[in-house]
Amino acid sequence: MIERVLPTHDGGRLALYSYGTGDAPGDKRVLLIGGAFLTALIYQPFSIALAKGLGDGWAVDVYDRRGRGKSSEQPADYSMATEIEDVRTVLKATGTRNILGHSLGGSVALNAVQEFTGTALVPDRLAVYDAAVNIDGSIDTAWLDGFEDAVNKGRVGHALAHMRKATSPGSAMARIPEPVLAGLLAMLSRTKVNRMFQQVMPTGVGELRAAYDEKDQARDFSVLPAGTHFMAGGKSPGYYRVTAERLHAAVPGSSYQVSPKCFHGSIPAAVKELVAAISAYFKDEGPDGKPRPDAPEAIPARRG
Repeated sequence: MIERVLPTHDGGRLALYSYGTGDAPGDKRVLLIGGAFLTALIYQPFSIALAKGLGDGWAVDVYDRRGRGKSSEQPADYSMATEIEDVRTVLKATGTRNILGHSLGGSVALNAVQEFTGTALVPDRLAVYDAAVNIDGSIDTAWLDGFEDAVNKGRVGHALAHMRKATSPGSAMARIPEPVLAGLLAMLSRTKVNRMFQQVMPTGVGELRAAYDEKDQARDFSVLPAGTHFMAGGKSPGYYRVTAERLHAAVPGSSYQVSPKCFHGSIPAAVKELVAAISAYFKDEGPDGKPRPDAPEAIPARRG
């Protein structure tokens, strides 16, 4: 692993971690943009697995978004524009020509590439898994007020309960009364992962607001590059599939794939089925590991 710190446009810093071949060229690098509440460290197993799946000569770059890990806090004027500029910073520093976004990181990836339309920063390949984009109201955001209030009051269990029930509709957990669920989650929150989660909770409020408060229209993303790959987990909450389907229908030349056995956390968990599918997409291979007969010619790496 190679670790370095990048200065941002507004005087902040981003901690960047690279796995695989350190000096890989841009066309053989994948920038992974992580989801809400998650640090780059949590994505380490997946980053290592993806670098191996891609093979010799490839690298995976992942950075701590604002307010987590070794990156600086969210600025006072934080918004999606901050996230987009941070993506610009990383792309220019690494020359990466491929982008993968997970969950809220998928929202960041899609908004960034939309913003980069017509410039050299538009990636050669763009994939998102369970992208947390509020397309035409596909995501119910009513729970955010209660979540934010609980975070502000330091009621960790209640904050977790609001989020878990909202993001797992129809599950057994969603049927547990909130006070009971809050108590259970408060006890579980003593684990190392949940302690880390608690530390980034205030940051999560800001990023969720930035991603969810504005209801995007699917047509707004029609400028995304042909070949954009929308992925969803078969065991993930249904709204991720709804979002992916709407985006796929709106983006000419895009593709859509459901991984039947995968859940929302399958990327950090480095589930083999998903690692293989994502590796194949970036290498432009079919299920058998061989180049697709109808695959387009390689696009020369561009720098921006």
